[in-house]
Amino acid sequence: MADDVTDVQAYYDKRIEQENGRLERHQIERDITWLYLDKYLPPRGKILDIGAATGAYAVPLAKKGYSVTAVDLSPKLIEVCKKRVKKEKLEKKVTCSVADARDLAGILETDYDAVLMMGPLYHLVLKEDRKTALKEAFHRLKKGGIIFSAFISRYGIWGDVMKNIPQMIKLQADLNSIIKRGRDSDNLSPEIQVRYYFAKVSDTIVLHKSMGFKKLVLAGIEPARVDDISYNNLQGKIRQLWLDLLFSISTEKSIIGASNHLLYIGVKEK
Repeated sequence: MADDVTDVQAYYDKRIEQENGRLERHQIERDITWLYLDKYLPPRGKILDIGAATGAYAVPLAKKGYSVTAVDLSPKLIEVCKKRVKKEKLEKKVTCSVADARDLAGILETDYDAVLMMGPLYHLVLKEDRKTALKEAFHRLKKGGIIFSAFISRYGIWGDVMKNIPQMIKLQADLNSIIKRGRDSDNLSPEIQVRYYFAKVSDTIVLHKSMGFKKLVLAGIEPARVDDISYNNLQGKIRQLWLDLLFSISTEKSIIGASNHLLYIGVKEK
């Protein structure tokens, strides 16, 4: 039986402003992700953005000329996405709808050039649910289509946890559960607002391969543990040079798992 994710929906319905501005706070994640999108997306075509939230990727992609189908579990986030699309006069390029990544029955097209999954896999704590979501994406990609899947790293999060919520170290049952199985304990502590899945580098590769994808790239999106404030304050040529350096080392095997986020890029072969 599929996991009940109404708690995840409710969590994001209440965090519209935080989610809308998330990539402004985490600019290194945004900038390196865009470098990979620009490198591996076809020059034109149709994109299915699963977990589109308020359109952080869908709207800019539409401005670049792509046709985008944007879906998200949260009705509140999709409302904001629709408003952004209307404000930018992109109604002919972007369609927005509410959908669970595990059930895309409302998406009838099966010839997308690319699929983005920049958030849904964060919260699917059951392996079968992650496989179902990837199966749904696989069926809607054309042969040779590209998938971009984002994960939270099991071993890269602890610096931020120490910095932002150091008291979490007291929640030993949850911490041990995350380390051992990549998810919070079944009896979630009240201090943890919503359930997450935390991935190992090796697990992301095996998971996609089992669903018919061939790996092109696996990258750490915050390489060398660069902190947001230091990067966000950079400007001009200095910022570009640092971005170039960080992008160049983002696939270094020895540091991928130490990044907060992992980005898997694969191709549909079958």
